[in-house]
Amino acid sequence: MGIKDNPNGIRSRSPISIFLVMCLCCFFYLLGTWQRSGFGKGDTIAREIAQQEDCDVVKNLNFDSHHSIEIVEQSKVAGKVYKPCDVKYTDYTPCQEQDRAMKFPRENMAYRERHCPPEEEKLRCLVPAPKGYTTPFPWPKSRDYVYYANVPFKSLTVEKANQNWVEYQGNVFKFPGGGTMFPQGADAYIDELASVIPIADGSVRTALDTGCGVASWGAYMLKRNVLPMSFAPRDNHEAQVQFALERGVPAVIGVLGTMHLPYPSRAFDMAQCSRCLIPWTANEGIYLMEVDRVLRPGGYWVLSGPPINWKTYYKTWKRTKQDLQAEQKRIEDLAESLCWEKKYEKGDVAIWRKMSSDENCSSKKSVNLCNSADTDDVWYKEMEKCKTPYPETGGAAELKKFPERLFAVPSRVSDGLVDGVTAESYLEDNQLWKKRVKGYKRINRLIGTGRYRNVMDMNAGLGGFAAALESPKSWVMNVVPTIQKNTLGAVYERGLIGIYHDWCEGFSTYPRTYDLIHADHLFSLYKNKCNLEDILLEMDRILRPEGTVLVRDEVDVLNEVMSISNGMRWDTRMLDHEDGPLVPEKILVGVKQYWVGSSSNNSTEPDEQ
Repeated sequence: MGIKDNPNGIRSRSPISIFLVMCLCCFFYLLGTWQRSGFGKGDTIAREIAQQEDCDVVKNLNFDSHHSIEIVEQSKVAGKVYKPCDVKYTDYTPCQEQDRAMKFPRENMAYRERHCPPEEEKLRCLVPAPKGYTTPFPWPKSRDYVYYANVPFKSLTVEKANQNWVEYQGNVFKFPGGGTMFPQGADAYIDELASVIPIADGSVRTALDTGCGVASWGAYMLKRNVLPMSFAPRDNHEAQVQFALERGVPAVIGVLGTMHLPYPSRAFDMAQCSRCLIPWTANEGIYLMEVDRVLRPGGYWVLSGPPINWKTYYKTWKRTKQDLQAEQKRIEDLAESLCWEKKYEKGDVAIWRKMSSDENCSSKKSVNLCNSADTDDVWYKEMEKCKTPYPETGGAAELKKFPERLFAVPSRVSDGLVDGVTAESYLEDNQLWKKRVKGYKRINRLIGTGRYRNVMDMNAGLGGFAAALESPKSWVMNVVPTIQKNTLGAVYERGLIGIYHDWCEGFSTYPRTYDLIHADHLFSLYKNKCNLEDILLEMDRILRPEGTVLVRDEVDVLNEVMSISNGMRWDTRMLDHEDGPLVPEKILVGVKQYWVGSSSNNSTEPDEQ
């Protein structure tokens, strides 16, 4: 059929040609969709990663929690497939295991410190979740309720029944907010502290809780925009730290024993001991000297419990008046020698303030000063019976209130105390991490929501990731590897918290305690230092079922990481850098599958290599 000229001289197309063009458009659209949705394999973990800025969400990788199945069958993967550990390892903590601890002396709590397994005894299997494990309640409900199946230990409900620590109700534990020295609730106790300590105005942001129990004090300090760091040993009080983390409160397994605490000097705005049972006067006051090391000039120390208010409790504590009175006198003498001023004592509470400088300290000539060139060099270093000198610069007066301090230049940076970091490079780092976190949120739109409460940055640098993510909905444990440049002091000056750690060893936490783990060039850092497999297995141990990992590194390193993680019941995908596919740095996104232990899990021995 011919095509006729229309009256206006414009040629028209036939219905058949229009139909053919439409069919071709539909075909190529469907072909493109098929190619992007798992390469045509129908894979349930396939992702769509579009090139446009507004379309680069990992659409088919499900970041929501479900916990509706018991065991997820492992897909066929190349390389090694890691078996589940025996169910007896459900609460395995590599460096705080009871059997190994009992081989060490009990004197000065040495047996409760870190004692990691040698290479030949390391478990190379996947630590299972307990049967019935459920994703924790979202914050702030998690502060008050924990699923029994997740931490199935009832002993504290009996031992601390009259102190309002924890109650067992049906399938959950309820935390009324009480403690040994505040059975009526942490809020009332904190109100009393706030009558002396400027908690409300941002002056106090970081707080250390020594011997934290189930961390109710820290849980209620979070409501005041104070970020606590709580620690307690793994001892006969089952799962104290595990309860704390399950509630969404920052905590680690730790003890004041023979070694320094794994924190930098001048880290905390305040510290407290609420019947923590630390013998403050023992060993010539070495434990109080360690608190002084980590307490910022101008910071506060709170003591509630023995020997404070001994006149009321000496019979309950089964000690003589003379003994308790002498102990309190010794604590006050030690505090004075450390340049602390007593600010308050009423009822069960006493409060001291560390002087902002030693200029007006009457005892500074008589006290033995530490001569260490680096007061932050503390990893596996024994404590000394000496006072940490005041810094020449960087006193309390230079520290801004929170939240202003979050992005202000830390005094350690401006004073040139962080190797290779200037004020300009610090500010550039802030902008870089704001951009990167914005990119992470495009990949996974649940980041920054209540879905991820407990977050860890395994190679934190200056804390830029945590600062860009800062929100009451989450907190970040900023880990500075011991083989990395020391930036942790600057992290604390920003009003963030963190810890020193060597990733060739297990971290001081229970299994399943973090929702989101971030690792920036961590594997490049450790590539020739230890087995990358061990680091990934440790990440799996501490990551909650259906938790997420974000690993940023060079593509050749990520290929090795991905080959290992493919055998670990993770769903993974490698994505391009924010600046495009030509950048050799890539991002590996992984989601840990939900599965729990069963009687068929019989991998009780370390894997043979």
